[in-house]
Order: sequence, then C-alpha cells, then structure tokens
Amino acid sequence: MDLLLFAQNNVQIDFKSIVFVALLIGSLVLGIICLVVFWNFGSVWLQAKTSGADISMASLVGMYFRQVRPQVIVNGKIMAAQAGLDIDRRNGISTQRLEAHYLAEGNVMNVINAIIAAQRAGIDLDFDRAAAIDLAGRDVLDAVKTSVHPRVIDCPDPRHSGTGFLSAIARNGIELKVKARVTVRTNLLQLIGGATEETVIARVGESIISSIGSSESHLSVLENPNLITRTVLKRGLDNQTAFTIVSIDIAHIEVGQNIGARLRADQAEADVRMARAQAEQRRAEAIAQEQVMKAKVAENRSNLVLAESEVPKAMAQAFLAGHFQSAT
Repeated sequence: MDLLLFAQNNVQIDFKSIVFVALLIGSLVLGIICLVVFWNFGSVWLQAKTSGADISMASLVGMYFRQVRPQVIVNGKIMAAQAGLDIDRRNGISTQRLEAHYLAEGNVMNVINAIIAAQRAGIDLDFDRAAAIDLAGRDVLDAVKTSVHPRVIDCPDPRHSGTGFLSAIARNGIELKVKARVTVRTNLLQLIGGATEETVIARVGESIISSIGSSESHLSVLENPNLITRTVLKRGLDNQTAFTIVSIDIAHIEVGQNIGARLRADQAEADVRMARAQAEQRRAEAIAQEQVMKAKVAENRSNLVLAESEVPKAMAQAFLAGHFQSAT
C-alpha cells in the first residue's frame, strides 16, 4: 500500500514537472519568436506608432509573408498621417489598400505624394483615382504638378519634325511657316483613357493649317496672328484628351515660297507638254494620212495601167468580131 502511494506521488510529481518544462519551453520559444519579430520589425513599428500611422505588428509580419516591403508601406502611411489625410481603416488610406496597390506593382510613394500635392493645391483627388491613374501607366505626381503648373508644348514637336515648323498655304498661294506653343493643364478626370499630348499637338497643327488655308491672303495672317489662335481655341481641341488647353501662342511666323505661282508655272509647263504631245500626235496622224493617200494614188495608177492594157485587147476582139465597120 505504501509502495502504491509512493508511485502515485512520483507520477504526479513527474507530470507536474513535464507540464512545467513544457510551459517553460513554450514560453522560451514564444519569447524567442517575439524577440525575433521585435528585432526585425520593432524599429519600423515604433516609427509608425510614434508617427500615428496606425500599423500593427501583426500587419508588419503579414507584409513579410506577402512579400511586401514594410518600410514602403510605413513611409507612405506616415506621410499620409502627417499630411492630415484620412487614414481610417474603413474608408481612408488604410494599410490594406496600400498593400493591395503595392502588390499590383503600383508606385505607393508616388501616389501618396500626388495626393498630398493635390490637397495642398485644392484639387480633388482621392486614393482610388490616384491609384487607378498610377496603374494605368501615367505619372500621377507629374499630372498633379502639371495641373498646378501648366506645361508648354511646342507645335510641331521638334523631336519628330524635320523642319521644325508647320507649313500652311493661304488662298493667294503664299506659304507661311508657323511655330506655335500650346499651354496645357492636366485634366485629372480624363487622364485615364484620354489622348496624350501627341494628339493635342496633331489637332493644334491641323487646326492651324486649316485656319491659314481659309484666309484670303497671307497678309491678313501676318497682320493679326491672333486670328489663328482664336479660331483654334474655338474648335475644342482638348475634347477626350488628358489635357485642358489654356492658351495657344504663335511663337514664330515667316513667309515661305509662292506655292501658288509655282503650281501655276508647273501647270503651264504641263499644259505646254500636253500641247506639244497633242501637236506631235496630230503631225504623226497627218504623216500617216499622207502615206495612205500616196498608197491610194499608186493603187489608182496601177488600176489605170491595168485598164489601159485592156483597151488593145478589146479593140482586137472587136475587129475580130466585126464590130468595127468602115465609115463610108
């Protein structure tokens, strides 16, 4: 009986020891894990915590497993918080939305900088639109800067134009060489899917050429170049584009060649060549007709000779037949 009680007591002691050791090992492992986590993410977490970025340690660990750079998300969240943007977890610029944009290969810092710049400039730009613009391949920060500070575009584009000017011809045939500068501001509402500045340059160039072409004389254009700009602006060239045209200025205009006179000279030369060709054709036809008539004359002469050769035969036959009688 004593042995049985002693064995039961030893079993209880061993079980308590095992539980104690297991708890000790678990605590030690948990402590090591916490130490490792804090060693890797502690500085980033403290940075976010002291800056009011509202990022938990669990979120930082999850970023590691999702292959998201925590420093990028933390920096973006800190910038948003310090700028006074809404970082609410439900409707604001939350950690989850920043991670989703990062995983979609978006530029998180560029989007945050663009939103802050738009807020400072009084432009309505939320995170969803900024992220969509960024994922569409557009530089959203540059778009916001262009909205605040308009961009000047040369027309024609010197990178793609060999002459560096637009050539237009007035109704009197005089060529005008024109260079224009288009001041544009980014239209954030149409930035996604809107035409780029190449389209704006093409539309402006086409409109300038059409405006000069409808002028009665090149002198009226030289006297008042603003006629071109007013006509161009009335046509609404910024429709369905990512830009809003602020102004169009004629930077340079000069007189080129007298295209009308050259065309008339070329036409006259062409008419002369045509007349010469027609005269040569008529001469050839006359020579051919002359040869035909000569052939007919020769043919008629041969027929006459044949006819004359038949006369003696007919006279001989007449004598033989007694058709001829003496006239007494």
